[in-house]
Amino acid sequence: MLPPLLIISISIVAIEVVVGFIGNGFITTINTINWIKSKKISSVDLILIFLSTSRFILQVTVLMHIHSLYFADVFKLASEYMDFGALWMFVNHSSLWFSTWLYVLYCLKIINITHWLLLQIKLRIAGMVPWLLLGSLVISSMTSLPLLWIAPSTYLCSSTGNCRENSTVHITDWDSSCLYLLLLYFVGCFFPLVLSVVTSALLISSLWKHRKTMQCYTDTFRDSMIDVHLTAIKSIISFLILYLSSFVAQILLILSTSQSKDIVKVAVSLVVAGAYPSMHSIILITVNSKLKLAFRNLCLHFKCCLEDKPLSPRLEINTLL
Repeated sequence: MLPPLLIISISIVAIEVVVGFIGNGFITTINTINWIKSKKISSVDLILIFLSTSRFILQVTVLMHIHSLYFADVFKLASEYMDFGALWMFVNHSSLWFSTWLYVLYCLKIINITHWLLLQIKLRIAGMVPWLLLGSLVISSMTSLPLLWIAPSTYLCSSTGNCRENSTVHITDWDSSCLYLLLLYFVGCFFPLVLSVVTSALLISSLWKHRKTMQCYTDTFRDSMIDVHLTAIKSIISFLILYLSSFVAQILLILSTSQSKDIVKVAVSLVVAGAYPSMHSIILITVNSKLKLAFRNLCLHFKCCLEDKPLSPRLEINTLL
């Protein structure tokens, strides 16, 4: 029987996962349909497809992990658990890299660049995006595949095939494997997080300069320019807050398996870690005008269906655009 607090936290995580499935599935579907219809795709939409797909897979791994820990022995063999850990690490790091490139792209489009090197990057960024995504997958593989060679002592299998029982004999071995796990996790997250922080700093600096230079223009023009910067800054800062919170929560979850489990710590960490991929998908929909319009049209479509009203021709055309 699970403790009531843990049941509540798992229920909240389940709701977060459902929201994430809907949000990330919506982003992937809309951008894929537009790609098929127009036979072309923008750099932002391509990154969004990769990002939302990786988030979708990430949330599947979260559900599998919770199920294996508290409900059933899904990973009865140590090799299966190692494969699962490598998959989780891979999609987690890939998702972080894709988010970083998305905000780097936003930053290059918004800020006024004068340095010749950054200007060349800005002019060529559209052609670089597929290679950046491919490079992200390669780097994520390099920081996740080593997990396949780390013995997960916490899940060593007994002769009955039960991997959930732990013996004190393997505590030292597990501590070393935990150290490797944390090292890989830090290495995979460090560089994209630094890029995200630099990007947010550049956006804030650009906003400050615009506020000073746009004072001589009309209020309407000045406000529109500031709104563009503020939207991008709110989005990236929200992403950083969500991811850093998830980063700490995931570390606590990793450490919790090496000690006697603190129910409160595990429960709170599960909720915080599960909020990142779900909440960020909602933020992406609200700050992207095309996705926001498609979501609004889809809601109107469902409303008309529930009220048994005929759809307007314009709404029928724009529901999935």
